[in-house]
Amino acid sequence: MKVEMVIDAKNKVGESIVWDNRKNELYWIDIIDQKIHSYDPATKEQMTWQTPDFVTSIGLRKDSGAIVGLKKQLTLWNFDGHFIPLAEIEPSSPDNRLNEGVVGPDGAYWVGTMQNNINADGTPKNITASTGRLYRCTADGSVVSVSEDKFGITNTFVWTDDGRLITADTLENALYSYRVNITGGALSDKKIILKDFDRGLPDGSCKDSEGYIWNCRVVGGSCVARVSAEGVVERVIELPCSWPTSCTFGGPDLKTLYVTSARFTMDSAHLVEFPHEGALMAVDTGFTGVLTNRFG
Repeated sequence: MKVEMVIDAKNKVGESIVWDNRKNELYWIDIIDQKIHSYDPATKEQMTWQTPDFVTSIGLRKDSGAIVGLKKQLTLWNFDGHFIPLAEIEPSSPDNRLNEGVVGPDGAYWVGTMQNNINADGTPKNITASTGRLYRCTADGSVVSVSEDKFGITNTFVWTDDGRLITADTLENALYSYRVNITGGALSDKKIILKDFDRGLPDGSCKDSEGYIWNCRVVGGSCVARVSAEGVVERVIELPCSWPTSCTFGGPDLKTLYVTSARFTMDSAHLVEFPHEGALMAVDTGFTGVLTNRFG
């Protein structure tokens, strides 16, 4: 499959990429640099906005704005310089931060937490415990925990065609499947569907129209794996970066897979040899994606 480097963005931690089918633009974040990025594939126009704290995720809203996760807060954002507080997650757990956030088919924002691995100056901080949890936030700012399970690094929220949630723990190198209660979103019937796959570790994911999950394999994985809802790896797409982080299908026909990447923790010698770490890439997969859910 043809892989193209779209922008040599040099994102420290590019993440949470989404396709806005109304504007025909991509949006994604750089956690460490505290920035939101956009890109219009038709005009090649790029825009960048500064965030008031480490930014952890972004999703689209039904009213054409966005929902943005910061270090501890979920905020409403209208593509300007203002971030309106919506909800605080785990206020009594100061050592945790937000990580993955994705709008579900129910219109709620599903977010995960983890032990904070970023110092105030943006340098890495060791994770010493699995303290992450999964939450669901509705449009009125109400937040509920959907599981008592603990995670090292929460990643991936993909809903299968039969209503189950696929999620990941990066530190455990595992993808899980849960049954989702249609009232309130409580999770049950946890199953491990993929464990110890030998290409890096699982990060962000998206879904195609055939129900397969496209999972970025971070920490040296250098690929995106196409995985069935049962955990069978159908194919592996090689990438010219070692830490792909998040992906989404975009373009007017939803046939291009866009992939963000990171260069966090990499030393200068590695970056001299592999200067395009942190780039935005596009893959002509031959498959079609599904529209991004919207919050509200």
